[in-house]
Amino acid sequence: MFARWGDLVYRARFTVIAVMVAGLLALGAYGSGVGSHLSQSGWDDPGSESVAAAKLADGTFGRDTNGDVVAMYTAPEGKTVDDPAFAAQVSDSLQRLLQEHPDQVAKVNGSYFQLPNTPRLPAMATADRTHAIASIALKGDDDTAITNNFREIKDAFAIDGVEVQLAGMQPVASAINDTMANDLHRMEIIAIPAVAVLLFFVFGGVIAAALPLVVGGLTILGANGIVRVITHFTDVNAFVASVVSLIGLGLAIDYGLFIVSRFREELGDGYDTRTAVRRSVMTAGRTVLFSATMIAVSLGGLILFPQGFLKSVAYGAIATVLLAAFTSVTVLPAILSILGRRIDKFGLKRFGQIKSTEEIENSIWGRLTRWVMRNPLKVTIPIVVGLLLLIIPMTGIKFGGINEDYLPPDNTTRVAQEQFDELFPGNRTEPVKLVIDGAQGTQVGQILKTASEAPGLVEKFTITGPAKDGVQVLKAGLVDRNNSAETIDYLRSMPVPDGVQVLVGGTPAIEQDSISALLDNLPLMVASVLIVTTLLMFLAFGSIVLPIKAVLMSALGLGSTLGILTWIFIDGHGADALGFTPGPITSPVLVLIVAIIYGLSIDYEVFLLSRMVEARSQGASTTEAIRIGTAHTGRIITAAALILIVVTGAFGFSELVMMKYIAYGMIAALIIDATLIRMFLVPAVMKLLGDDCWWAPAWMKRIQQKIGLGEPILDSELSGDDVPDLTATDAPVPAPTEAAGAPAIAPRGAATAVADRVPEPEPLTMPLPRVTAAPRARSVSQRPAPDRPEPAPKPDVRPKPDVRPRAEAPVSRADGEEVAWLAALRAPNTAAMPAVQVPPQPEKTPTENSAAPRSETPAESGPDEADPENPGRHRSGDKAVSVSELLARHRDDD
Repeated sequence: MFARWGDLVYRARFTVIAVMVAGLLALGAYGSGVGSHLSQSGWDDPGSESVAAAKLADGTFGRDTNGDVVAMYTAPEGKTVDDPAFAAQVSDSLQRLLQEHPDQVAKVNGSYFQLPNTPRLPAMATADRTHAIASIALKGDDDTAITNNFREIKDAFAIDGVEVQLAGMQPVASAINDTMANDLHRMEIIAIPAVAVLLFFVFGGVIAAALPLVVGGLTILGANGIVRVITHFTDVNAFVASVVSLIGLGLAIDYGLFIVSRFREELGDGYDTRTAVRRSVMTAGRTVLFSATMIAVSLGGLILFPQGFLKSVAYGAIATVLLAAFTSVTVLPAILSILGRRIDKFGLKRFGQIKSTEEIENSIWGRLTRWVMRNPLKVTIPIVVGLLLLIIPMTGIKFGGINEDYLPPDNTTRVAQEQFDELFPGNRTEPVKLVIDGAQGTQVGQILKTASEAPGLVEKFTITGPAKDGVQVLKAGLVDRNNSAETIDYLRSMPVPDGVQVLVGGTPAIEQDSISALLDNLPLMVASVLIVTTLLMFLAFGSIVLPIKAVLMSALGLGSTLGILTWIFIDGHGADALGFTPGPITSPVLVLIVAIIYGLSIDYEVFLLSRMVEARSQGASTTEAIRIGTAHTGRIITAAALILIVVTGAFGFSELVMMKYIAYGMIAALIIDATLIRMFLVPAVMKLLGDDCWWAPAWMKRIQQKIGLGEPILDSELSGDDVPDLTATDAPVPAPTEAAGAPAIAPRGAATAVADRVPEPEPLTMPLPRVTAAPRARSVSQRPAPDRPEPAPKPDVRPKPDVRPRAEAPVSRADGEEVAWLAALRAPNTAAMPAVQVPPQPEKTPTENSAAPRSETPAESGPDEADPENPGRHRSGDKAVSVSELLARHRDDD
């Protein structure tokens, strides 16, 4: 399927580019105004008791607007808020606000200053009369409308010569939204240019470096349009914009990096543009789509939670990931089809040189993997112990809700909110509430008395107003809303009269119910994601061991990352340097971090294992497959991780603690995953497992083969002239000669066999020299994988030769004389297998060779001839072997 897709994109490359670019630009234009359609809602559990309390109270009395906006006025030095001139200025400002903004402002709920039709409340001034407040109600039926109304009036509170500070729910929400917008702008200013420079050094050329950025930019445009579409069906939290940009840009660039790198690798192996595009889509393109599916599954676990915030993030992020993958296998291959070998124009030869497969496998990543596999236990034990130690701080993790503490300490809105809470503790904008339904007479007083004994209250509960339709509301402020669990538990467990319903609500209760819902649904999310990802990896790789190993590796990385986040953001290490206040982690954001980090971990695991399985399917041993897979993906995975670190690093400068959580969490996870786990721990563990890596029950193997999601087996498509030389590493290559009358052997690919073969020459009396070959010549000398054995040769019915120990001295050779059978083989097959010459070796005495018995003469050991029942194979004695197998055996022995 992917081969046909690659050919289709090549043939219709101009059409693909035109259609995709036009469609993505149209989506981008449609999504340009998405910010005004996002909301601050979705943090609560719609089915919780606290939400039920809010619905009952709002349905009876209308929306509680006391906490919308609180304007706090500070008297000039030496004066008080009772000063007539000062009071007149404030009163005029509030009346002007009502007159000029009737569509945004509903009323003034209460004020210390005298206003028409507004109650004057002396409690709205401090005891020393240096500060006074006014509560303003905004119009709007949903969070988005209310927030937009505040944005239109926030500048109207300014008074010349008077210090005015704005606190309340809407100023805090607006400050958070503005911070998110600044984060996106910072990413555009810092991250994108930095990524461009990094890509230039990765590829060594301007054109190659620009391609992943093109994919990333188009993905972001399309993703914004998709998010705008989603807003028509459900509320989408404003936080989604930052998450979509972060994930979309990072993954789109990563996917582009993998495909462009594979394309350059295929060009380096001698393929033309069309073949290189097809093979890149068959391998890297397939892996990109599969990886995107795995990340989408991981993010899809967020849909299992009741919070609208997590659902909206899941919708936007899944759409972005899939769009990034689809763009990478459509637009990018089409552009590569046009560029061809011009992809490395305008670059530096030092960085942009296209490397062959052999050069890649002998790079630092190949040498590093060989060292790791020589010392698997020395690598595995320290890394596992270190990661387990990093997990320990996670035991102190705490959960909380979103509030002004998530803004930087010097943010004007946060300063105003903290000062208001300190000066007016009885008027806090986020109290705990009791909504009483069905109470009669003295029952309300009884409930009021019992509730006021709850721990953690600033003062006793008070009645907010007269009852209506049998519903009464009580409220009280909390000393520390982040430690409200004990208070809420007490209120929900206190006895109530028969026939009376008491619902505990308010922002603190909403946050606690949200945390409980997350913890209750977390096991289901984890189990479902693990089961689905394990199943998908089995269908792709045909092994049940590899998916289990991948899950364990990801769990180690995820646990250590959460331990680091706890150590920093909850324990407070480095808080001053990073500019935040230590405190509980917002529970929905923590779940989002878990989904993102697990998805990225599986993403890199898929890229690494796909290359290993590809090598294995081509006949490599387990050790060779590990080395080949790590060598080919090590540099790319490291570069991809660096790119994501740069992108997330821009969000690390955010003033919003929530974005710092995600940014630093992803940075820590990427460093741990792309280095310690993928480059060291995975090769070491796979070396310890050996061939058991590929194990699965036979019935599962049959299912996997029937479904057909396994790695494609790529045969060499090079012609005979293109096959790299097979030469001795320490011997000169003699000029080709031709044996008279010997039929030539035509070059063949990995999936074809040739019937014409010369008889196998007599056995060697000395070991073969060590040889090397470019990997594309492996199709000439390939060994089958253990789980795909070749059919056993039919039994030889010829008489057995009389084998006796050989007493004669071994055959000696003069300097430069070739081994006889290799010379015979070389003569008719100069195109497919260049000559191998053995360097001169000193003669050995009979004593040196007496340990192993030998046949008297080569002729006595049985005829060596082509096996008519197994084309492409020869008989030596009573066993059918191929020349490639003989070469491979000697190579392994060396």
